[in-house]
Amino acid sequence: MSTQDLAALAAELKAKGVRALTVAWCDSNGIQRSRSAPIDKLASAVERGMGCSFLFAVFDSHDHIHWGVEGLDTATGDFRIKAVPDRIVQLAGQPAFAWAPAQLWLQEGPRWEHCYRAALERLVERADGLGYEFKAGSELEWFIGQDSDEPVAAHRGPVYSPNAMLDVTEFLSELLADLDDNGLGIGQIHAEYAWSQLELSLDPKDPLNAADDQLLARETIRAAARANGLRASFAPLVTPDGVGNGWHFHVSIHKDGRNLLSGGEGPEGMTPEGEAFVAGILRDLQGVVAVTAPSVPSLIRLRPGYFASAYAFWGADNREASLRFVPGAEAIGAQNANIELKASDASGNPYLGLTAMLACGLGGIEDGLRLPEPILEDPGNWTPAQREQHGVRRFAQNADEQIANFEAAPRIREAFGDPLANAFTGVRRSDAAWAEGKSAEEIVAAHLWRY
Repeated sequence: MSTQDLAALAAELKAKGVRALTVAWCDSNGIQRSRSAPIDKLASAVERGMGCSFLFAVFDSHDHIHWGVEGLDTATGDFRIKAVPDRIVQLAGQPAFAWAPAQLWLQEGPRWEHCYRAALERLVERADGLGYEFKAGSELEWFIGQDSDEPVAAHRGPVYSPNAMLDVTEFLSELLADLDDNGLGIGQIHAEYAWSQLELSLDPKDPLNAADDQLLARETIRAAARANGLRASFAPLVTPDGVGNGWHFHVSIHKDGRNLLSGGEGPEGMTPEGEAFVAGILRDLQGVVAVTAPSVPSLIRLRPGYFASAYAFWGADNREASLRFVPGAEAIGAQNANIELKASDASGNPYLGLTAMLACGLGGIEDGLRLPEPILEDPGNWTPAQREQHGVRRFAQNADEQIANFEAAPRIREAFGDPLANAFTGVRRSDAAWAEGKSAEEIVAAHLWRY
């Protein structure tokens, strides 16, 4: 947009009652950070941005600064937070504010090496150069509770029931209107399996807009909850012994307008390139999940018997599979075949999660990988010997394992770049140090309203 167009947009928003523009980004812990500028400064927020300390790259989940990462070991240096102009929207639930996702730039002009959105932009550009396009969507699960620091259910179930929806019907009515006004399309919404849990699925888009939509959806849900005297939490766990909340990624890969996950002669109708793409994600799945479920509560949540996909394997329509293939059956259409990553939650940065997932998939294509036989059972019910025989490993149970899995996936580090990757692992170590000696109850409580 030109400066003149931005000035016209600011005037239009101001006439609608907007007083400030909030520019938001998501850090390595899945926590949204933001700066806001008066709406009259909209053009400046897009073109010049707002200053912020380099140290935001090493904030851990508890707002502590992790010292010791090269280049981020002093309080010297600022980056600029610039609004993405095409995504500016007046927030339906906070009408005095407009919202936009951020790009992070250096003061001198180049993109900052710790810009999470830039990592995904580079990956999408690389794929485009190879002739590939992606579609990505997500499912968001959250706890809906009364306005209390302690979790108090807002609906009484039963799960998947209209009775549960009736308990929160005013909230849902406002939410559906706000989602529409904020430009967020959804496929469905329902009461999910966990305690006082709801879920919606966002419409698939290109990866950048899909990641932006995750951030906007979270703010939309929170505002609608607050307006109805409720409180929403996307935390991986709400109680130590509960199922918890996931944010599942759905991804497909396309070439020349064709979905490569259908219409072929490979497993479940995949084309050779589609199969290689899925096989690449499977090869590095331990590293991918280190990014998509990175928090200490995530490590607790990914356990057998809790529908959290505790093991790394793939299967067609197996809802216990961490990498679940959704075939292009007649009911959904061949063009909608996709791969679902279930081992993912709101403590993962959506830009980094998609970057990791897609980079590993492209690596599979480059290496011509093929998939092993799908697993249609729950390996949690197998003996250790059976899991070993099928090459099925459990996901990391502590930060050391998690970081080792991340480092064992060189395609992820390459896509991130060393500075961003080093900051990411540094923050994981900081979170682990914070959790040392704390009970599961203390850990869950401390994260509950961070998300």
